[in-house]
Amino acid sequence: MRSVTGAELKSVLHFRMLIERMRQTFRAGVEAPPRHQHKVETYGQSDATLLLTPAWQVNHAIGVKIVTVFPDNRAKDLPAVQGAYLLMDGKTGIPQAILDANALTRRRTAAASALAASYLAQPDSSRLLVVGTGALAPELIEAHTTMLPIKHVLVWGRSLDKAKKVASRFHRPKFRIEATDDLEGAVRGAHLISCATPATEPLIRGDWLQPGAHLDLVGGVTPEMREADDDTIRRSRVFVDTRDGACTEAGDIVQPLKAGILTEDDIAGDLYDLTRGQRAGRRFYDQITLFKSVGTALEDLCAAQLAVEMVVHNDTIR
Repeated sequence: MRSVTGAELKSVLHFRMLIERMRQTFRAGVEAPPRHQHKVETYGQSDATLLLTPAWQVNHAIGVKIVTVFPDNRAKDLPAVQGAYLLMDGKTGIPQAILDANALTRRRTAAASALAASYLAQPDSSRLLVVGTGALAPELIEAHTTMLPIKHVLVWGRSLDKAKKVASRFHRPKFRIEATDDLEGAVRGAHLISCATPATEPLIRGDWLQPGAHLDLVGGVTPEMREADDDTIRRSRVFVDTRDGACTEAGDIVQPLKAGILTEDDIAGDLYDLTRGQRAGRRFYDQITLFKSVGTALEDLCAAQLAVEMVVHNDTIR
C-alpha cells in the first residue's frame, strides 16, 4: 500500500488538473453517506472526537477520511486535528494508499472554491483579497490565481505580521502580492474576496462589496461561526457546495435561514447544479455572488484518486 505524504500530495495535485477533475466528479456524482461522529473519552480535560467520512464510486474506488480532534493537544504543542485518508479499490476492497488528510483537505477545499469561482466570479477578475492567514490562505491564493487572470493579491489578517508572512511565501509570482491592515478598503477594491477564518462575528459587510464582486466563504463551518453579515446575504446571489451540508453546518447560511433573511429556495444552486449546467451562475456582470463551502466527501475522494494516479505515474516514469 502506497503512503502519500503532504509534500508529495502538494507536488502532484496541480490545481488546474484537480479543479477539472473535481468538475467532472460533481457532474458524475458519488455515493457519500453522512459523516459519522463519535465522542471519545480521554483522561484529559476535554473529550476527543472521531470523525469518519466515507464516499465511493461503484466498482471503482472507496475512500474514507479518518480524523481525530483532541483539544488538549494544544497544551502539548501538537495540532488538535490529526487524520489520514484511506483509498481502496472499488472492485476488491484492497487498500491502495493512505494519504495525509490535512494536506488533502486543504488542497481540495481551495480547488472547490476555485471551481465555484469559475462560474460565479467575473471572468476578467484581476484583484483578489484573501481574508485569513492560516494554512488555507496560500492554497486559496494559488487556486484562484490559477483559474482567473489575477494581477494583484492582498492578504488581510488580525495580525499584520502573519499576513506579511503569507505574502512572503510567494516567490516571483505572476501577480503582485502584499499584506494590508485596511480590511474595508481592501474589500471595496476587490473583484474576488476569499475568506478562511475562525470568525464567530461577521468580518465582511455587505455595503463594502462593489457591484460584480464574488465572495468565497470557506470558514464558518459550524452554525455558531460567521464571516459575512446579513446585508451581504441580502445583496448576493447565493450558492453552496452542497445544500444539505451548508443548510445544517454553515453559520453564514444557518443563521440567515433561522432569521428569515434567507430561505432554502433563495439558494440559487450548488456545485452539482453549476457543473451540470442545471443552474446559471453569474447572470449579469454587476451581480454580487456568494459561495459558501463546508466540504464534502466527494471532494476528498476525487482529490485522493487523482493524487494516487499521479504518484503512481511519477513512480513509473522514474
